[in-house]
Amino acid sequence: MKTMVFTGFPGFIATRLMESCARKGWELAAIVLPSEIEKAQRQAISIEEKTGCGRIRLLTGDITIEGLALSQQDRSWLENQPLIFWHLAAIYDLAVPQAIAKKINILGTQNVNDLVKTLDQLERYMYFSTAYVAGRREGLLLEDELIRPQTFKNHYEETKFEAELLVQQLKTQVPTTIIRPGIVRGHSISGETSKFDGPYFFLNMIDRMKRLPAIPYIGHSYTTINVVPVDYILEASIYLSGLKKAESATVHLTDPNPHPVEEVYRAMVHEMTGKYPKGRVPKKLAAISMKTPAIRKYLGVEAETLDYMDWQAQFDTRNAQSLLEGSGIRPADFLETIPAMVAFYNEHKGYQKYHVTIA
Repeated sequence: MKTMVFTGFPGFIATRLMESCARKGWELAAIVLPSEIEKAQRQAISIEEKTGCGRIRLLTGDITIEGLALSQQDRSWLENQPLIFWHLAAIYDLAVPQAIAKKINILGTQNVNDLVKTLDQLERYMYFSTAYVAGRREGLLLEDELIRPQTFKNHYEETKFEAELLVQQLKTQVPTTIIRPGIVRGHSISGETSKFDGPYFFLNMIDRMKRLPAIPYIGHSYTTINVVPVDYILEASIYLSGLKKAESATVHLTDPNPHPVEEVYRAMVHEMTGKYPKGRVPKKLAAISMKTPAIRKYLGVEAETLDYMDWQAQFDTRNAQSLLEGSGIRPADFLETIPAMVAFYNEHKGYQKYHVTIA
């Protein structure tokens, strides 16, 4: 029986990965921060009850500490277990301060790398990077390249780039697959998500402005936005974790057919209000306005979001499509599933737990 060990639990993607793996009858364990252990216990019990799986083993630890601060007993268990190790723990906030991003995303990944090198029965190391390690590079971005850009849009991108460099160096020592997701949204059918960030910032802004006579476009955007549903990430990454050909691969789990930003925004405005956007606010004016904390908080939008609205880049997905060929796994069309996304948002927007803190 396979054993799957995760960092990043009880976070959004790690939790849903564990639930999916539980439904397959696999044994599960997670390395959890002491401050998150009570929440993790509740989530673990929920997964056990929903799936009928065996007890999920929770190991108290901290990726920012050498050896992950694991007990000797937990360390011995890991070393004597055939397993697939999933590293998802990271700071995903676009507005994260540099020092925190470095500590968790870079130092944390180095410590996890050091651990997995000691696991003699490791079957696969599944590392979650991001497609946005490209920083401000534009044009066609390939899966087989990791080129340092001249600049990054934020500390999140930069520290994930540095972390992926560390994992790339590990490929010659342990069987490794690097997953680079696009912007992850909720489930394509149910619309379920755990927090309103990424494309949900658009919904926040539209919701705040829907009483205006008209909702304007923000600037002129001629680029696409690459958003993928969480169910695609789950199905594809679990499939790749057991695929021999995916060893040493880096894979863009992005939308091979992304839609233009303005087309997505137009569809969201119409689904939220029954009307289409009208008029435009110059992007420079929007950027100046977003420097004011009160405006950011009122609109429910992080200022860094604007950096992605005119970024001219496309993600190559030939590795992903080749490896997933014959599996039937592909992302649902974003525009077709906006109604489910908006319905979930409208039903849950009144609950603060879904909203991220705007800096």
